[in-house]
Amino acid sequence: MYSGVYPIAPTTFDERGALDLESQRRVIDFLVDADVDGICILANYSEQFALADDERDLLTRTILDHVADRVPVIVATSHYSARVAAARSRRAREMGAAMVMLMPPYHGATIRPDTEGVVAFYRTVADAIDIPIVIQDAPVSGVTLSPALLARLIQEIDRVSLVKVEVAGTAAKLRALIALAGPPLEGPFDGEEGITLFADLDAGATGTMPSAMIPDVLGRVVRLYLQGRRDEATALYEEYLLLINYENRQCGLLATKALMKEGGIIASEAARPPTPPLHPATRAGLVELARRRDPLVLRWGR
Repeated sequence: MYSGVYPIAPTTFDERGALDLESQRRVIDFLVDADVDGICILANYSEQFALADDERDLLTRTILDHVADRVPVIVATSHYSARVAAARSRRAREMGAAMVMLMPPYHGATIRPDTEGVVAFYRTVADAIDIPIVIQDAPVSGVTLSPALLARLIQEIDRVSLVKVEVAGTAAKLRALIALAGPPLEGPFDGEEGITLFADLDAGATGTMPSAMIPDVLGRVVRLYLQGRRDEATALYEEYLLLINYENRQCGLLATKALMKEGGIIASEAARPPTPPLHPATRAGLVELARRRDPLVLRWGR
């Protein structure tokens, strides 16, 4: 069974929008020092949608070489085409990925396969690799993955063994999925910055795939909970819940970059256009909340 915290590493750019690989390596070192159980790259919070294919390959190789097996790395390889997703997954495996993560196929607001198309998609990817597959059940895809369909994918397709659920009503969905899928489900995880983490742990989640803002804290929450120390886990989680809420509702993927810049981990917090920067007042509110707790992200690079 997989457990713990597997944060999404941000992709770092300079002020002109070019990849900043030195900052990228520092992000990875910070995450390893934060005692994470694994790292996920090229996901939505990594701005995968703003990367060219050659940049994806460069980032994958750079990060995996720098990690050097210190922790497992999940590479997100989502694409509408099963052929392209399989090729991406195969390349990630060849470079040393421990797992791949894929959303169901979609394009825009209206182009989505039916149920059998979703099953065929994941089967095509699974046939191309020999490492575990994480299904990402995220609102951005607009594809409805019922607990019954997720359980079918897990039970029928070798290597499909983990699910990251980050939709409305995650806890209820996890309960239903765990009951239907049984032992082949080796990693019921949540995401969405950990904003529903405690309800999801109560529902049977064994881990979380949040942003990279406070992975040290969320990792401790998960470990305390799984050790049966629920009261301690609750107290620690409550200390940071206002900050988690602010990230989720006010800042999105820019929160991690802002605090990493504030803490001296990265040189620039820029995202690629058309993603706008945080409003100065929003950023100031984020930093104020973070400084009250003094998390590792503000201290590691100083």
